[in-house]
Amino acid sequence: MASTVEQRLKEVAAVGQEIAETGIAYLDGAFVPMAEAKVSLATHALQYGTGVFEGIRAYWNPAQEQLYVFRLREHYERMGRSVRILRVTLPADAEGLVKLTLELLRKNGFRNDVYVRPLAFKAARSVKVALRGLRDGFGIYAFPLGAYLPTGGLAARTSSWRRTADDAIPARGKLTGAYINTALAVDEAHDYEADEAIFLTADGHVSEGGGANVFMVREGVLTTPPVTADILEGVTRESILTLAKELGIPTEERVIDRTELYVADEVFFCGTGAQVAPCVEIDRRPVGDGAIGPIAKRIGDLYFAIARGDDKSHAEWRTAVYR
Repeated sequence: MASTVEQRLKEVAAVGQEIAETGIAYLDGAFVPMAEAKVSLATHALQYGTGVFEGIRAYWNPAQEQLYVFRLREHYERMGRSVRILRVTLPADAEGLVKLTLELLRKNGFRNDVYVRPLAFKAARSVKVALRGLRDGFGIYAFPLGAYLPTGGLAARTSSWRRTADDAIPARGKLTGAYINTALAVDEAHDYEADEAIFLTADGHVSEGGGANVFMVREGVLTTPPVTADILEGVTRESILTLAKELGIPTEERVIDRTELYVADEVFFCGTGAQVAPCVEIDRRPVGDGAIGPIAKRIGDLYFAIARGDDKSHAEWRTAVYR
């Protein structure tokens, strides 16, 4: 394997470090010091998980001295769909939120890779377990972040926790409360010295990773579960499907059995946090020959080159922060 269990778990632990309360955040109509961006202990979203969030990455290109935000508009378009589930109102449309985010990044003056976290939530100080008629809040903060999952070959474990179904707590939207499901599964994976969890649906088919979509390669075909498999409709997932087709790699979206992952030639995870993270072990079984596969490497290299602006294709996916 590309890295030892101890090294991988150190990388995972590094992501769990507390975010420094430095720089500037945005909260309810104003830019404020991050240390002052607070909510009440009685906030509805804190008590009941009634919030919607996004994860957005920005990549620093030192040669160009430019910070590129990856698929910024698409993330806010998805957020606009997610808030409809929880009856939360955003303070602006996608274009307005894009401008707000760029202003926030400029105020912070980042010159490194950054993770951006917008959060829309039920801000009312209320114990009423409902959605309608409650005041909404909105904030954005950003902080430096490298790899969320190891990208040099990770180990995964199938979770005993099933993915929440669309008719229970829908995974289609990035709902804050739904990530209790993720936390339980990822914590279990770490207990077994694995980096990432793999969720199964209620009927036992592959859904997604703990915080990322999953792809496998069998006989040269790149396959991922469909949007009806209780997955988050990932922006990165859609990007990977687009790039694979442009590279001439056959793709399909279909139901995947758990044991198909055991006999796959390659498996990798993808997402804003995960980026493109090849998987070399599942449930103590090597994936393929136990090394990063050629398709995952090819797609991963292209993805990073585009996101950082080193590859000029798909310029529409990058938003430059600095003028």
